[in-house]
Amino acid sequence: MKTVCCFICLMFYHMVDAQHVHTALSAALKSLESDAQFKHAAISVYVIDSKTGKVVFEKNAGMGLVPASCQKIITGAAAFALLGNTYRFKTELGYDGEIRDSTLYGNLIFKGYGDPSLGSLRFRMYDNFYFLDFFKSVQSLGIKEIKGTVYADDSKFEFQNVPKGWVWEDVGNYYGAGAGAFNWNENSYSLLLRSGKNIGDSVEIIAQPGVQYKSFLNNLKTAKAGSGDNAVIFLAPRSDEGSLEGTIPANENRFVIRGAVPELTADFLDQFKIFLDYHKIKHDPKLFRGYYDLKMYSDTLKYAFKKIATQFSPSLDSINYWFLKKSINLYGEAFVKTIAYEKEKFGSSEAGIKCIKDFWSKNGIESSALNIIDGSGLSPSNRVTTKTLVSVLQYAKKQKWFPSFFNALPEMNGIKMKDGYISGVRSYAGYIRSKNGNDYIFSFIVNNFDGSASMAREKIWKLLDLLK
Repeated sequence: MKTVCCFICLMFYHMVDAQHVHTALSAALKSLESDAQFKHAAISVYVIDSKTGKVVFEKNAGMGLVPASCQKIITGAAAFALLGNTYRFKTELGYDGEIRDSTLYGNLIFKGYGDPSLGSLRFRMYDNFYFLDFFKSVQSLGIKEIKGTVYADDSKFEFQNVPKGWVWEDVGNYYGAGAGAFNWNENSYSLLLRSGKNIGDSVEIIAQPGVQYKSFLNNLKTAKAGSGDNAVIFLAPRSDEGSLEGTIPANENRFVIRGAVPELTADFLDQFKIFLDYHKIKHDPKLFRGYYDLKMYSDTLKYAFKKIATQFSPSLDSINYWFLKKSINLYGEAFVKTIAYEKEKFGSSEAGIKCIKDFWSKNGIESSALNIIDGSGLSPSNRVTTKTLVSVLQYAKKQKWFPSFFNALPEMNGIKMKDGYISGVRSYAGYIRSKNGNDYIFSFIVNNFDGSASMAREKIWKLLDLLK
């Protein structure tokens, strides 16, 4: 009887607390809507009790809005469910032809399967010494000269690295790097710049390692000191010419901006070429090709593959950790294409998105509430409801891989949550435990706010504080 009474009291307490939260959020949201910064904004909020699943508060929860990087929650959870948290990407090395007198009379061939961690310094074993294992395999065969071509077979994934719907202003910059069958150093490079002393002065390109053969029309100008990085790189995939626009601060002697590598397979092969040179394995530097390079000229890549080595990535939960923690768009697009490859045997964004939408549809999320075209949320054409984001978080909490998923979520404002930001968009979704011991799952999205993004964030965080 005493236990029953305690249970009733606990339920009553939860009801009273939920009513208090509802009242407080309602008042705070009205205040936010009356704020001049949100006068023309679309706002959606959805909060549930994590233990009971009951709705604590909702406002426009069924409205499809641009989620920005909060969409990574959807992709990350789907990758865990469809690939498994122990899934490992692979890259294979083999050859065709024959080996005589320490010479390979044939071709050395890499097969890529979309590993986004190759060469990434986030994984210490995956810096440039990644090639060491492959070199040892070549060395074990006694090869000291390659008479054929070094191929990178990137045919497992589609030709287009960048998904449809990405903005032209984004695709040349590091956060707009697409995913291919071969990825290296997160498909990014750095430009070293020197600004002037006065506002309006020209900016000099000091060095452009990794894209030294690319030409830039440099329209960068000097802005006031402390103004930050407001430079934009315009360089299309597989393009040789681009432009630099915007500003960097005054009096900077080695200011670094990062761009997206335009040719993924070529970048991978260039790194391997350096490694071959270092270890004095003879080769013709002109004979480095990718599958799509050949297809551009109606050629074909046919070979009898004799595999000699396979390199595996860290487990997916390790990669997903950085995907959510640091919001790396490349990882999300690699997840999408890999899901497509594993399910359909060809890695395309369109097929991967369909697999993800079908998966969530089977788990109770309507397709119209998940109108997405990429895996990272970079496209402003994505539309997701706050109810969908909460449903995904609710699903994740019931899975065995939840500890890894939860650990990957950033902690900000004292809350475990993913955030998203593109022009005019602020979004948050995650888990909150209140000081009273109540657990909530929530999502908040605002589209088309005006003015400072940091000011909008502070106002939204004050609203979310009511759940603490």
